[in-house]
Amino acid sequence: MTINGKAYIAGIYEHPTRKADDKSLAQLHAEVAKGALEDAGLGKQDVDGYFCAGDAPGLGPLSLVDYMGLKVRHVDATETGGSSYVLHVGHAAEAIAAGKCSVALVTLAGRPRAEGMATGTAPRNYGAAAPDVQFEYPFGPTVVNMYAMCAMRHMHEYGTTSRQLAWIKVAASHHAQHNPHALLRDVVTVEEVVASPMIADPLHRLDCCVITDGGGALVVVSPDVAKRLSRPRVKVRGAGEAPKHQMGGKVDLTYSGAVWSGPAAFGEAAVTPADIKYVSIYDSFTITVLMTLEDLGFCAKGQGGTFVADGNLISGVGKLPFNTDGGGLCNNHPANRGGMTKVIEAVRQLRGEAHPKVQVKNCGLALAHGTGGSLGTRHVSATLIMERE
Repeated sequence: MTINGKAYIAGIYEHPTRKADDKSLAQLHAEVAKGALEDAGLGKQDVDGYFCAGDAPGLGPLSLVDYMGLKVRHVDATETGGSSYVLHVGHAAEAIAAGKCSVALVTLAGRPRAEGMATGTAPRNYGAAAPDVQFEYPFGPTVVNMYAMCAMRHMHEYGTTSRQLAWIKVAASHHAQHNPHALLRDVVTVEEVVASPMIADPLHRLDCCVITDGGGALVVVSPDVAKRLSRPRVKVRGAGEAPKHQMGGKVDLTYSGAVWSGPAAFGEAAVTPADIKYVSIYDSFTITVLMTLEDLGFCAKGQGGTFVADGNLISGVGKLPFNTDGGGLCNNHPANRGGMTKVIEAVRQLRGEAHPKVQVKNCGLALAHGTGGSLGTRHVSATLIMERE
């Protein structure tokens, strides 16, 4: 079964807050759900499918379905970290194509900033029962360490430099200056990025994403529902998902699961990287973007440093505009999960609703990609291709 043309993204909403001292986690989920439904021109009574991930409080989807008063006939709580919401769009399209639901709501919310969470600099422990924890946790694997290892290996293998990685942050900052909700709106230079404090060699502070509260939501609908709505139609063309792990000790830190999820999405959509006008790429760190662009086929492996340099990712300047809201590097990384905002900005671009200073001309085909977990150990890559109809 293909999902090409079987579903549409009809509603999007990104919460404007970046610090939610006065809001509960459940409240944030409800507020973004309300915003996305209003954007689509629908009400909660129309929702018959609900999708969430590990950020949802309570027992999978059950607590939030109860809290928001939803009456649904299909639920999905697939958890793959920050890529979950990119993946959920594909799952929602599959459910719609199979007749399991016709209006699917996807929500994300979190409060890591309000809670003072040490997101990237404290070792993550997913529980003593996790088979990897007893072998890895004693060595203190922090998030930034895991990504720094990938960056160091990429530099060793291909000659990638810190200045090339810095161009990714520079591009994000050029876009964020036009986003009134972005946490960091100041434009930065390559020199400022490489002069910022070293966090985990070779990643500097400005190579790292922001920590923010808030969230976002999507409404995915059937073609019949989409036709009844007075919103620009954004069609789901293709989706792919793929885990990458330690592979029994055959570790290669220079590529991600995008080498598998990308071809699956492009194949289903029947398009190539050359057809894509805009990309939303998960940007937990600058190295995440560089490796993903290579793995998705926008440039050859090892050529990512050259590809991202000299403003090639800046809208109106370069050949491949990316993360025109400022991305996770400057704008928003709610709940330490960046996939939701990637889909939202891609839909804005396809609708022609991005800020005029960063709107891509004739943007008819866009890609959103998420990386959930850790690039240096185990993660799930999710790729989504969308088209303006």
